[in-house]
Amino acid sequence: MNKIGNFREGNEDRLPVPVYGNSPTYQMALKQLESVAECAGVDAGIINRLAIPKRAIVVSIPIRMDDGSLQVFSGYRVQHSLTSGPSKGGLRYHPSVDLGEVAALSMWMSWKCGIMNLPFGGGKGGIACDPELLSLGEKERLTRRFTEEILCVIGPRMDVMAPDLGTDEQTMAWIMDTYSMKVGYACPEIVTGKPVEIGGCLGRREATGRGVTFCILEALKELAIAPQDSTAIVQGFGNVGSVTCLELVKKGMRVVGVGDRHGSLYNPQGIDVVALQQHIAGGKPLVSFPGGKPIDNSELLTMPCTVLVPAALERVITAKNATELKCKILAEAANGPTTPEADPILLAKNIFIIPDILCNAGGVTVSYFEWVQDIQQFLWSEEQVNQKLQELMLKAYARVRETAREKKITMRMAALTLGVQKVAREKIHRGLYP
Repeated sequence: MNKIGNFREGNEDRLPVPVYGNSPTYQMALKQLESVAECAGVDAGIINRLAIPKRAIVVSIPIRMDDGSLQVFSGYRVQHSLTSGPSKGGLRYHPSVDLGEVAALSMWMSWKCGIMNLPFGGGKGGIACDPELLSLGEKERLTRRFTEEILCVIGPRMDVMAPDLGTDEQTMAWIMDTYSMKVGYACPEIVTGKPVEIGGCLGRREATGRGVTFCILEALKELAIAPQDSTAIVQGFGNVGSVTCLELVKKGMRVVGVGDRHGSLYNPQGIDVVALQQHIAGGKPLVSFPGGKPIDNSELLTMPCTVLVPAALERVITAKNATELKCKILAEAANGPTTPEADPILLAKNIFIIPDILCNAGGVTVSYFEWVQDIQQFLWSEEQVNQKLQELMLKAYARVRETAREKKITMRMAALTLGVQKVAREKIHRGLYP
């Protein structure tokens, strides 16, 4: 079978390098896909189709800043697959955003939707900016102009965006309004993760963190560890990280470490996450919270705990720091937080990994619920949403665990195999046009 290493150096006789091919994050996604191809025996032609996103668009976004100056930002939207349905994935605002990163994230979204049996393909978008340096008005103008620039490739049956790193419900509301003004009627199903008042879903904001918690509790059960005897460290205290902290505390766990881009805190006796959330909501930095000792961000990942939850950026656990991890469970709430080079090290340390495309799938699952409700114009209660989310997350977890046991492979390889095989089967059934 042809390898998809054809995008790497030293393979001049293979396919040319796509514009996003040199991104380390995209290379990481390709390496995972290649490993699945070797393990699961997926048709080489299908693998080559899955290796390159179906569509990618790069746009310039000129906006007027509050001081009257003009600044131009770069925006990206990648649709990895439209085979299963509209592409689905978040929109992130972060300085490190580039086309390769977005392409990799869109690929992982395809596998995630496949694992959860959702009628979506993977998509992802981003704007290279620092949202903390932008005023509310500047963010609104940036969002609306980006939406205008990509109108030709989005739609309720084509591409549906959601919040991600650096974006939120308000961002989605601006996108919905901009799109609705263009089509001439309210179209809430164009985005998910928007405010409940304009068609959002109850429980959507907390969905990713709740899904992470469901997976952690299943892993603890398998390892015969009581939540009350467990500790957690969460890297990233944004929407996903903060909700995960709150949900874990409700289950009796102690959160002993948290961190964000500005610094980290550690307290072996436990951090009051409710008070910390109030502290940050008041405009104060996480590291100034008096309920923990400030430590370096790199040190946070290597502090002792039962469960380590990377909930920020990709590629934070590498071959360099994997040997220093002191956790029993690694719950990947972020996308792609562990490099392929780190995986065998973690396996040798007998660390139980809950892979990202399973662990953080709660967000896209409830996004699906929101999309369905908007199309049907029939809203569900938060209790219904949470109950269905738990049901689907536990079923997906069980499928991945069963596959890992049957095939004697890692949880990551089992999750990737299920996701890739689902999309591959759909492509085989639909055929190649023409």
